[in-house]
Formats: sequence, C-alpha cells, structure tokens
Amino acid sequence: MAVGLFSFGFPAANSLLETWGVFSLITLRNLLGLLFLVGLMAFKPGVRALRQLPWIKGFWIGFFGFGIGSMLLLLAQSMTNAVTAALAAATMPICAVALEVAFDGKQLTFTFLAGVALVILGGLIAFGSQFGDFQLGLGFLIGLCASSLFAWGSRATVKEFPELTPLARTTVTTLGMTGFCAFVFFGALIFKMPGTIVPTPTENDFILLLIYAWCALGLSQWMWILGVGKVGISVASFHLNAAPFYVMLIMLILGYGWSWLQASGACILAVGVIMAQSQPKRDSMLKSTHSP
Repeated sequence: MAVGLFSFGFPAANSLLETWGVFSLITLRNLLGLLFLVGLMAFKPGVRALRQLPWIKGFWIGFFGFGIGSMLLLLAQSMTNAVTAALAAATMPICAVALEVAFDGKQLTFTFLAGVALVILGGLIAFGSQFGDFQLGLGFLIGLCASSLFAWGSRATVKEFPELTPLARTTVTTLGMTGFCAFVFFGALIFKMPGTIVPTPTENDFILLLIYAWCALGLSQWMWILGVGKVGISVASFHLNAAPFYVMLIMLILGYGWSWLQASGACILAVGVIMAQSQPKRDSMLKSTHSP
C-alpha cells in the first residue's frame, strides 16, 4: 500500500512540473506532507506528545537519509534521464540487504537470495522497452548513492526510535527532509538558479498538490516506515520495484494503455517478494529454538 500510494505522485508531479520549478515543488510538497503528519499527531496522541518527540535527532536522520537522498536522485535524473534514475532507485534492495547483513547480522539463505534475484529481474522487466534509455556513468553512480542514503534513512528511522509509533517516527524524520529541501530551495533563490518558479496555483494545482503531498508522501511514508518496522528494510525495499506497475495501473484508469510486459514483471517480482518475505519468520523461529 505504501508503494501504491507513492506511485500516485508520479503522474501528479509530471503535471505540476509543467509550470512549477523542481526545487519549489519538492519543497512545498514536503512542507505540506509535514503539516499533514503533524496534524495527525496533534489529533491522535495530542499536542503534548508533539513536544516530547526527539525532533533534533529525527531532523538529522531525515536531513541526510531522505533529504539528501531525494535531492541526489533528482540530480541523477537531471544528469541522465528518468529511466536511469528509476533504475538506480530499483537497486535499493541490494543496498538494503547489505545494511542488514553488515549491521543486523542477517543470515543470507538460498531462498532469500533467489527472492532478491527475482525481485530485481521483475523490476527490470517492469521498465520494459524503456531500458534502452539507460545511461551508465556518473549520474547512475549518484543515483546509487541516493538509494543507499534512502535505505539507510529508512532503517535508522526504525532502529533509532524503537519507543516511538510509526507515525511519530515518520513525522520527526520528515521534518529533516523538509529542512534540507528548503535549504536547497532558498540557496537556489539566492544564486538565481533554475527550478525555483512558483506559479499562481490553479484549482487543479491544489488537487494535485494534495495528492502529491498527502497521499504520495504523508500516508505513503507513514505506511512505509510501518512496513520497515514489521519486515525490515531489505524486504520492504523489494516492494519499491513494483512502482512502474502501479503507475501503469493509475495511467490505465486515466485512459492510457495496458502493458503485458510490465504485468509479467510485476508477477515475477511478487514471487520474489513472497520467497524473501518468508525468511524473517523462519529466522525468528530458529533464534527462539536455539535460545536458552
């Protein structure tokens, strides 16, 4: 559900970027998403709970993990193209698995590795004929750094705040992501860089902004952190490779065509996710069996 909601942001962003600057749009999107999450926190736990949150620590995790990560991915896309940036993002499962092996002592089994291979294969097939536009170079390497930072930020959000609810974890780190993008936006304004256009919003812009900020960021990020807490960053990241398929379903509703190639890629990816996602339960059973 997190990736499905996240996918709504792609068609919304495509429409908004026709008139908005890149830096102004991503900063406003993060700000609206942050206000949405703070509003949920104030409504559910209450204002007092907001004051007690670890804002400073959450700010820096969001700043480096999600803020710099998202901006580097945007830079990678500007240096290459959307397909190369998306393929760099699709390598996040490898980065996520490496983090869990290095820091959490995750044991890699044949079934899990086979699931990872199917997830990556399914993700590549889901891109279909667009794969021919892939550009290997500095832009792609920057995209890999972006995926690594996003994986690190997702894991750190869960590991560093075990006492917080998923909503609280998401809120404090979204503040850091918003802070970084605002820093870049105002820097671009000062140095008169492109990407800072803020047009007069139309009624359609307001609707798309709410979809982009509340649905594709606020709710999506909340569910994403909830999922990472349940199954770990490696398995959660596998679902990101299904984003092209979800985008196709959304565009199908809007009147575009169906792609059997993307559908077959999604099926292969789903098999890989099921194989890999069965592992955490087995690992926990083995630990409980050998515990004194």
